[in-house]
Parts: sequence; C-alpha cells; structure tokens
Amino acid sequence: MAKVSFAQIKALRDETNVGIVAVKKALDAANGDSKKAMDILRKQGAKKSATKSNNKTENGLVNVATKGNFAVIVEVNCETDTLTANSDFKGLVKLISDAILANQPKTVDDVLKLSSKDGTIKDSMNHIIQITHENIKLKRFKLLKKTDDDHFGAYVHNGGQIASLVLLNGADDNTAENVAMHVAAMDPTYMSSKDISDKDMAHETAELKKEALNSGKPAKIVKFIVKGRMKKHLSQICLADQQFVMDDKKTVAQYVASKKGKLAAFVRYQIGED
Repeated sequence: MAKVSFAQIKALRDETNVGIVAVKKALDAANGDSKKAMDILRKQGAKKSATKSNNKTENGLVNVATKGNFAVIVEVNCETDTLTANSDFKGLVKLISDAILANQPKTVDDVLKLSSKDGTIKDSMNHIIQITHENIKLKRFKLLKKTDDDHFGAYVHNGGQIASLVLLNGADDNTAENVAMHVAAMDPTYMSSKDISDKDMAHETAELKKEALNSGKPAKIVKFIVKGRMKKHLSQICLADQQFVMDDKKTVAQYVASKKGKLAAFVRYQIGED
C-alpha cells in the first residue's frame, strides 16, 4: 500500500470538504490515487443520501436567479434551520439555480441528471448530504422566459424563506422589482379572475350566498351582497386587483399600466408551504 502524504489528504480535504478521517481512509483504500479516492467518497455520499432519504425536510432556502432572457425560482429543502446558513448548502442552491438557467430542464428529475463538478447535480447533493449529515431535496422550480422588451423582477425575503419572481411585458426593471416585492408581501393566488376555474368561482359564490342568507339578509338583496363580497374577495386573491402596497390608490394592474407595462406572470415560493 502506497504511503499517503499529508499534502494529499489536505488537497482532497480542501476539494471535497469531507472530514479528514474519511479522506484518509478513502486515499488508503485507493492506494494513494486521488481520483479513485474521490470516486470512493462519491459512493459513500450516495450511501449517506440513501440512509437520510426518509428524513423530513421542512426547512430550506428559496432563490431567484436570472441570466439574459431566462429567470428561475428554486426551492431546496433540508432538515434544520441551522443548515440554511451553511455556506456549502447556500453554494448548492446557487449551483442548482445556475444549472437550471444554463440547461432549461423540464422536471426535477431532469435537474438531478444535469452535469456538475461532482458528476451530476444529484452527486453534488449527495456530497453536501455527506458533509452536513442532513437530508437535502430539490422540491420545485419554475423557469420563466422573456423577450428583450420584457422585464423580470425578483425579491428574496427573510434570508431566503420567501421569494418571488415577476414577468412584465414592457415597463422597466424597477417596476418589475416593486411588483415582486408586492407579491412577496401580499401572497396573491391568481393573476386575475380569468385564471380562476368556473368550478371554484361557483363554489365561492355559493358559499357567499349561504353566508348572506344565514345572517338574515333579505333574499331580494342577497345577490347584490354576494356581488360586492365577491369583488372584495377577488381583490384579495388576484394580483391584478390587489391594492398596490406602495400606492394604495392604485391596483397592481393600474400601477404597472402607469409605467407602460402589463402583468404577464408571477411565482411566489415560501418555505413550509405545501
């Protein structure tokens, strides 16, 4: 067996961030061959990942990244809040975001197969699992594409616990960023009432009618009460109809229109939501 030098151990330790004891054992098993030792550590990382796979991942980070005419919002989960401040975990979130931007994959499984310095994104995740001893999962992501005349807005709140991504047709970057801040704060469900299914609209209308009748309102005015309450409800859940947080005299749609733009898309992620 070849003698493993301290310089070899240090070099592999610096490259992988794995514990010194584990690095030395890998080098000993590889007879001093650093490349083979790296393969051994990767296999160990995959095994560690398998043992952690059922652990709950209720914490994590959300991130937004843009490049040219593409933007992505990503959520990566871990077991503890402590890990969200870890530089290796933050680096993994950035690595995943950048890989998605560069390759435009369709699904989470596609992302895990993308190339990385460790082999694949899945290998990179296994590596961080190995050194942090926590289960880590890529929960979801959403890619948006714009034209040269469109604008992205991004906002990350509370250290990566909430993030929003907005796409505007026209307007400007500052307007898009302001709307992204609004989305993070007000948590709209839909872009406009047109995005609500007929089934959901009918259900909400029926519930409002039932509430009005149960409160003793005369039947002849119930339809007017329902109409008013439905308008208020839609103004709470639809981005276009919400009062803009920076100017409550305007709806969000009116604010964007005043900047010669139009709402096109939005995504909001929050750690802990279903």
